[in-house]
Amino acid sequence: MRADDLQIDWLKCFVAVVDAGSLSAAAPEVSRSQSAVSMQLQKLERAVGRPLLLRGPRRLELTPDGQALLGYARRLLDLHAEARAALRPDTLMGRVHLGVPDDYAARYLTPVLKRFAARHAAVEIELDCEQSTRLIPRVARGELDLALVSRDHAQRGSLLFHEPLVWVGSPQFDVWRRDPLPIAVYEDSSLARKHALTTLSLQGRRHRVVYHSSSLAGQIAAVESGLAVAVLTQCSAPPHLQVLGPEHGLGPLAPMAVAAYRSRASRGSSAVDALHRVLVQTLRQAA
Repeated sequence: MRADDLQIDWLKCFVAVVDAGSLSAAAPEVSRSQSAVSMQLQKLERAVGRPLLLRGPRRLELTPDGQALLGYARRLLDLHAEARAALRPDTLMGRVHLGVPDDYAARYLTPVLKRFAARHAAVEIELDCEQSTRLIPRVARGELDLALVSRDHAQRGSLLFHEPLVWVGSPQFDVWRRDPLPIAVYEDSSLARKHALTTLSLQGRRHRVVYHSSSLAGQIAAVESGLAVAVLTQCSAPPHLQVLGPEHGLGPLAPMAVAAYRSRASRGSSAVDALHRVLVQTLRQAA
């Protein structure tokens, strides 16, 4: 196999399919039809001489050779993008409307913006912080260009990592001993709320919702005051709160799949292209 057999377009399609989980979901990410993406993958597999992807029960899965190639493909695409940026005579400009929930913004946004600003300081970024369940429809309507969210569907967006959910309580109050268990929850559509209620139901643990807030600060206040226990993303749980587990009668929670969503309306925007690329690269490396 010659080095020039691994064409950039083939690698772009390969990485897009891995990230999206299917040909149909990957096609808009690379601005190609589903059949064109399939053809690019076939060319890549012929060049490599080995199968790279297998069809799993829910999504395409990497073969061992595909897993080995994926790391090299990402690095080659990164270098390709950096080379183009270095040789481009004009400065990238534009505006990107980004949405991120409070908990993810506090933990994950700084390294992304730091890396992006070093490359594209002339791009203007407008940030909205809301719950994922509110950001996702805004991306679909084209009100936001990009969003870092808890995935609402396994085939949507570019999967970045899985964020653990944890039960938290105040060490000053043994709220977890109460029966029924008082809990603080996010809004009705919240995935964290659904995970919490599902876990308690499966345990047969009696519980009572005593507090509602779509705000992370509001959830933390309820816990600090001894009003209730709550479910938070691990990245947002303050160190002064106690993480609760089986020893407190609380079962494990399914993690959140964190993904980058991009609007169709933003296709063709070089500024959005650049921030999406940095967002994916930075958070995948950190995971």
